[in-house]
Amino acid sequence: MSPHFHLQPLLDLSHLRLDEAARELGKLIAGEQEASQRLSLLVQYREEYHARFLAAAKNGIGPGEWSNYTRFFARIDDAIIPAAQSVTLTQQRTLAGQQHWMGRNGRVKAFNTLADRHRSQLTCQEQRTEQKASDEHGARRHAENSSAITPEIHS
Repeated sequence: MSPHFHLQPLLDLSHLRLDEAARELGKLIAGEQEASQRLSLLVQYREEYHARFLAAAKNGIGPGEWSNYTRFFARIDDAIIPAAQSVTLTQQRTLAGQQHWMGRNGRVKAFNTLADRHRSQLTCQEQRTEQKASDEHGARRHAENSSAITPEIHS
């Protein structure tokens, strides 16, 4: 058995691809967080503006102010819809990125398992070789000692 793990290039490549997938996943997560923050800010701003509108309406507002509030709500709602869609899209992309990373990670684990088995087989082979050498050495010493102790009988 070759001491070199013949699948090492594939193991190295799978590690590189796992690292690339991890970096990409990090970018996807950051993009999702950014989109979520943008949406949260728009929703929060709309809620704050709605509270101002209600306070102003209690004190009475004229048609011009009413029209301004209505236009603003329409514009912010028009901004919230694509922001919510962007959050959904980035979540889907992040999920796909997670699945891609998990696939790459599974491949690395499979190659690592094969590499571990290879190392284990090499270790067993080395131990057998060492044991065989030790047994042969012991047998030679025993044979030498046996011949030295037993006198030859001449007839």
